[in-house]
Amino acid sequence: MEIVYQPYIDPEFQSLLDRIHPPRICIDNDAFHDCTLVKVDSANRHGILLEMVQVLTDLDLVISKSYVSSDGGWLMDVFHVTDHLGNKVIDETLILYIQQALSDPRRRGGEIPKELQTCLKRDVKPCHVSTEHTALEMTGRDRPGLMSEISAALYELRCHVTAAVAWTHNTRVACIIHIEDGLMGGPIMASKKLAQVHEKLESVVEAHHESGERWSIRLTAPAAGRTHTERRLHQLMYADRDYKQCQGCDGSCRQWNGCTNTHVTIEACREKGYSVVNIRCRDRTKLLFDTVCALTDMQYVVFHAAISSKGTMADQEYFIRRQDGCSLNTQSERQKLAQCLIAAIERRESHGLRLDICTQNKMGLLSDVTRVFRENGLSITRVEIGTQAERATGTFYVTDASGHEADLRTVELVRQEIGGSVLRVYRSPNGTSRASSSSISRNSSGGVEERAKFSLGNLLWSQLERFSENFGFIKS
Repeated sequence: MEIVYQPYIDPEFQSLLDRIHPPRICIDNDAFHDCTLVKVDSANRHGILLEMVQVLTDLDLVISKSYVSSDGGWLMDVFHVTDHLGNKVIDETLILYIQQALSDPRRRGGEIPKELQTCLKRDVKPCHVSTEHTALEMTGRDRPGLMSEISAALYELRCHVTAAVAWTHNTRVACIIHIEDGLMGGPIMASKKLAQVHEKLESVVEAHHESGERWSIRLTAPAAGRTHTERRLHQLMYADRDYKQCQGCDGSCRQWNGCTNTHVTIEACREKGYSVVNIRCRDRTKLLFDTVCALTDMQYVVFHAAISSKGTMADQEYFIRRQDGCSLNTQSERQKLAQCLIAAIERRESHGLRLDICTQNKMGLLSDVTRVFRENGLSITRVEIGTQAERATGTFYVTDASGHEADLRTVELVRQEIGGSVLRVYRSPNGTSRASSSSISRNSSGGVEERAKFSLGNLLWSQLERFSENFGFIKS
């Protein structure tokens, strides 16, 4: 049985460099009429770019452009951001929180304060980093009914699900479920109860797999410094090797314009010793977070980057090296990185019909909802559900058992059984998430754009030099 207790590392030690060289943050609403500029000037360390992107995306802010430079132990990052409706960031509470979170690494990834949730008008969502609940991590083969049986087993063991997030990709599934003692409240700390939960869940997951198939179950005790939930999902699916079957556009279209498949190219910049990664794919929320997450966790360092989105497409260019300072020398290494980037982009894509739930928080809620899905032949492709006090909200994406579009008559029966006032149905166009950054693009044509021509000499450096001259106090 694998029950993991993470070591405690003093956060004061980890933030020493930031305290010696505190970041300078400027939030500028005057430079552009259609977006807010967030500019960061800071000492550099591995993973800091991901942490900054994480702060902004956790607030449901959309990053439409970004410029990054981090040579010589120092970094300058510039982000063009709006809220999810395409408006500038003007709320003083939100501006202050962004500045504080980007300045202090101890505030990054934590729970969004209640006053900010009111300001953002956001629904209850799973906490991105929970230090109060026992975490269940599971990976395995995606089979219909698996989530239903796991949640039913937890209810049978009197475990209350406080949050759950699950992704499916390339016939694999990964989920993180935060649980607490359903009778006493609080995290499950008794070793006997933990062993009982682990044994029961092992038997459930094993029953859904044939001999020799990969699967894993892990229980993690509450601890400071727990990894961001969505980053941890990426890590779980990467460890489960879901990227093996990934293939982007094979180049048969012979052009970037008009092709909506994912393009990833990796070339050498021999003069500077970089490997240059170019990505073109459909634009969506948290795209930058997902790609930077993949690069960071594969131990690649981003020295320079230029990111842009136009219409329905997004372009990203990264100048990277391995953490040991070397570029990608072999074709197999380049191929693996390309596959992993494609997988990171695809995991969050939403397939199927979107069902939003909002109801009273109670023990067994996830078990009840997923049981109704299973009994009506619906398969879950993605889940995000959270609770706060007496309220529970979440989103499910469902298909039929074969992975095709769910029959609307079946969905209506499910809605009636769960409760018409509890469940709302949305049809996502073309099987993609309806909440994408392209939906708020300022491009009036709305069509697919020509590939952006990135040049660090003409674009990145000129932008960074202009922005670096203007670092100062917050403008609102």
